[in-house]
Amino acid sequence: MKPNPLFRYPAALLIASSLLYGCKSNSVETTQSSAKTGAVPAAEPVYTVDPAVATTILGTVRYTGAKPKPQLVDMSSDPTCVAAHKGKAYDESLVVGAKGGLGNVFVYIEKGLEGKHFATPTAAVTIDQAGCWFRPRVLGLQVGQTLNVVNSDPVTHNIHPMAMVNREWNHSQGPGDPVMHRTFTKQEIMIPVKCNIHDWMHAFIGVVDHPYFATTKDDGSFTLPDLPPGTYTVTAWHETLGRQSITVTVTASGKAMANLTFAAK
Repeated sequence: MKPNPLFRYPAALLIASSLLYGCKSNSVETTQSSAKTGAVPAAEPVYTVDPAVATTILGTVRYTGAKPKPQLVDMSSDPTCVAAHKGKAYDESLVVGAKGGLGNVFVYIEKGLEGKHFATPTAAVTIDQAGCWFRPRVLGLQVGQTLNVVNSDPVTHNIHPMAMVNREWNHSQGPGDPVMHRTFTKQEIMIPVKCNIHDWMHAFIGVVDHPYFATTKDDGSFTLPDLPPGTYTVTAWHETLGRQSITVTVTASGKAMANLTFAAK
């Protein structure tokens, strides 16, 4: 009978077995250690602007060309909406002031803040359904900031943000229903909003990963305060006229103007 070759090298087998067991043991210990510690990536440090050097960008967005005639909106499908406007409601997609200022323009810093992480505001932003309009029509909020959705009307509305980057959602809200609370997790400019019940109701939401944005007033003015000194691309967005951008450099404790103009189409 030939001897079993395994018994020729008992020492070698013992060493190999020990090494194999040792590797498995170390692997198990490492896995268990990681599970116990529950290591989580460190959060990005929050950038805070030094008040001693904080700057401001301000300006006006203007409209040039023939001022459009007010367009009546047909609300006849809902008598309550007609009554809210005493029979006459006008389209608000193009709001031009007496001196050519353009309202409802979303203005924000597009470039110049790379690498900076800002705290999420604790205060909520509100969009109301009042008089069968969304109020405000154009609004902004930061990523993760709470959006409160309110219905102040005696009729049921529906709010439907048609997001492409964030999650799209669609909810009805009746008279007296509780406030809805929603958030957006990614930057997206802009998110169109509609009411599936009243097809003339529209709004636009700008979601930005920093606090430097504004909606122009009816006279076209805006202010972006408390910026760190630097060079920035300021971009203005309008729902029918498109986008315009301008590069602005602002020094410590200084102010800079960012005036933009949209031409009639």
